[in-house]
Amino acid sequence: MSQKITADAARRIALSAHGFARRRTATPGPRQFASVIDSLGALQIDSVNVFERSHYLPVFARLGAYDKSALDALTHRSPARVTEWWAHEATFLRTGDLPLWGWKMRMLRERDLADDSSWANAHAAELDWVRRELAARGPSLAREIETDVDRARGSWWDWSTVKHALEMLFRWGEVAIAGRTSTFERRYALAEQVLPDHVRATEISRDDAVRELVRRAARATGIATASDLSDYYRLPVEFTTQAIRELHDEGELTHVHVDGWTRGSRALDVWMPTGQVRPRAVSADALLSPFDPVVWSRPRAERLFDFRYRIEIYTPRHKRVYGYYVLPVLIGDRLAARVDLKSDRKAGVLRVQSAWAEPHAPADTVERLSQVVRAAAQWQEHDSISVGSRGDLSNAVAHTLGASRHETP
Repeated sequence: MSQKITADAARRIALSAHGFARRRTATPGPRQFASVIDSLGALQIDSVNVFERSHYLPVFARLGAYDKSALDALTHRSPARVTEWWAHEATFLRTGDLPLWGWKMRMLRERDLADDSSWANAHAAELDWVRRELAARGPSLAREIETDVDRARGSWWDWSTVKHALEMLFRWGEVAIAGRTSTFERRYALAEQVLPDHVRATEISRDDAVRELVRRAARATGIATASDLSDYYRLPVEFTTQAIRELHDEGELTHVHVDGWTRGSRALDVWMPTGQVRPRAVSADALLSPFDPVVWSRPRAERLFDFRYRIEIYTPRHKRVYGYYVLPVLIGDRLAARVDLKSDRKAGVLRVQSAWAEPHAPADTVERLSQVVRAAAQWQEHDSISVGSRGDLSNAVAHTLGASRHETP
């Protein structure tokens, strides 16, 4: 018989698994950073920094204010402990976990080379040239090795041929990321130039790797459907289904049903790690990145929190509902508000472009949201806060903060 879980309990289980039931350390450092990466499995990378780059925000949400340069020392320098790959989208992950992706690297390479019309086959000479350049130069920025190679401009990203080749070799595992610059540029190197020998020597079969990744996704989510587990590391559905079956047979996953989690009239099959902690309460106030694992699966966020979320960066201004860079706000165990934030670094001002309440927001949302905004401004070393004109919470938040006002564009 499958266990029955209430929707409230499922929400608390998920937040606990995502790291929101832990006590914060007064001064977070490398050990705490590593713990966040270990528990989440990956920090998604995004280049937008209108408020702050995405990978800094899950750490801030779970640990509170910290020194970003200390996290940079872990993520932006030598890949001895943390590296990058496509372990969801572009992500930081533990270097020791890279062999779990060897099967996918091989699959991508074989797929690209099997297609006679592929970019890889059309640019085999350029790929070889980039390999030779990296062998001769060592770790390098893309712009440092761009030369007379014909530039094939992409339809959207406008990447050069060199950049395209580097990214393809990176996906195949031949190239690794040897850190980033202060302006967030990737430094590329041949894998043998920067990855530890034991990482490159470790081979894991596809089935064993997928099973381990599904096991980790289950631990990171706490409670999840098969599609949630598949999405967490962007695994093929059929591979995920097989891994779930094996983990269930081995007693590592428990089958449950959650009240209200249905597709049509049918209850969804839901999975929890056997022995999963089920907290009676979770109370955490935090800003979430649009790419935090709590919300990176939009259907899961709707199921857990009744929170419909779409990032509107690429939506024309006149069609935006909430704003340009809107962050969900966790209050207690609910996604109770959303704020559009902008760091005006030149003026030293955190601009709250808009602030909105969700229908189920608790009575003390304004006070708690104001504390979250104030903490964010201090972490970003802003001298002041200004609140814009949009949103049903803007006036109350501005009053509580004693903030100046501005017109939201």
